[in-house]
Amino acid sequence: MAPKYRVVGICFDHMHMGDNLRMAAEHPDCTVVGICDFDSQRMRGAQRELGLDNSQLFNDWQHCIEACRPDLLITCPATADHAVWIERLAPFGLPILIEKPMARSLSDADRMIAACASHETLWAINWPLAWVPAHRTAKRLIDEGRIGRPLEIHYYDGNRGPLWHTAGKREVDAHEVARQKPHSWWYRRASGGGSLLDYLGYGTTLGTWFLDGAIPLEVTAVVDEPPGLEVDEHAVVVARYAQGLSKFETRWGTFTDPWVHQPQPKCGFVIVGSAGTISSYDYEPTVRVQDHDRPGGYEVPVDPLAPPYQNPIQYLISCLEEGRPVEGPLSPTLSRIGQQIVDTALASAEQKRTLPLLG
Repeated sequence: MAPKYRVVGICFDHMHMGDNLRMAAEHPDCTVVGICDFDSQRMRGAQRELGLDNSQLFNDWQHCIEACRPDLLITCPATADHAVWIERLAPFGLPILIEKPMARSLSDADRMIAACASHETLWAINWPLAWVPAHRTAKRLIDEGRIGRPLEIHYYDGNRGPLWHTAGKREVDAHEVARQKPHSWWYRRASGGGSLLDYLGYGTTLGTWFLDGAIPLEVTAVVDEPPGLEVDEHAVVVARYAQGLSKFETRWGTFTDPWVHQPQPKCGFVIVGSAGTISSYDYEPTVRVQDHDRPGGYEVPVDPLAPPYQNPIQYLISCLEEGRPVEGPLSPTLSRIGQQIVDTALASAEQKRTLPLLG
C-alpha cells in the first residue's frame, strides 16, 4: 500500500532539514518524493541518506512542487526568510512544517499567521527541544499539580556554536568551523543570526507552555558584543510576570555540546512552582523534583515517548489524520507569545533599557 503523504523538503539553510526529512522517511505513512535548494551541494547529504535519484533534486521550488505533487511541505530557511517562505508556500494549501525559530520579528510572525489563515493552511513550528523526554515529563508533572502553580522559569541553553555540527549532530572539524564562520548566515544580522534569535525562542516558547500561557509584563535583555562579529553569542533576558521574575539565557560557546556532555551551567529548564520545583535538563534520563513531602528532592525517570509525540512529523501527521489543531509549543498561537518576548528582548538589548512587552 502506497504511503499516504508525499513529502517535499524546500530550502536547506538550517541543518535540521536532514533530520526532519529522515523522520519523514521513517514514518510509515510518508515518503520523501523530492528536495529543493538553490545550491545542489547542500542537498547531497540528504540525497545519499534518503536514496533519492537526481531527478528528485530541484533548484526551483515551484517546479519541485508541480513535479512532485506533495501532500506535506518541510522548509528550513534562514530566520530572516521565514515569512517569505511561508508566504510563498501557503497559497498551495498544503500542510507546512517550518523549523524553529518562528520568525525574525513579530511583524514577520504575523505575516506568516495571516498567510496561512487566508489559505486555510495548517502549519507548525518545530522546536526540537519539545521532543526531549525530560521536558515532556516536566510538563506532565506540572499539569498533574506536582509543584503547584508554576511561577518561574530558569532557562539556560545553547551549544558550542551552529557550525560545529550538521544534520544528525555530526561534528565538524574546528578548521572547517573557522573557514565557514566569516561567510555563514548564522553570523549575519540581516539574516537573523545570533544566539538570541537561535535559542531564546526555545526558552520563551516552552517556558510559556510550562507557565500555562502566562505573558510577561516587561523584559530586560543584555547581550555580549564579540569583537569582529555582527551578532551576539551570549544573551541574558529577564522577564517580569505578574507572579514574579523568569530568566532566559542563550549561549553559543558552551564548553561541550549538551547532547554529548552536559556543560556547566547545564542546558535546560528549572521550573519553580508554588509547592515545589522541577529541574529538566536536555537529554538527561531523569528530572529532579522537590515538593513539600520530599523537600530534599528525588529523581523521576523520564517518560518514554510514544507516537505521535516522538517527533514533529509524527505529531503533524496525527493532527492531519484526526482533524486536530496544532497545539503546545508547535502552535502558532504559543510560538507567537514566545516571539513577543524575543522581539522585546532584541529591542531591550539594542536600547539598553527595560521595555514593556511588545505586540
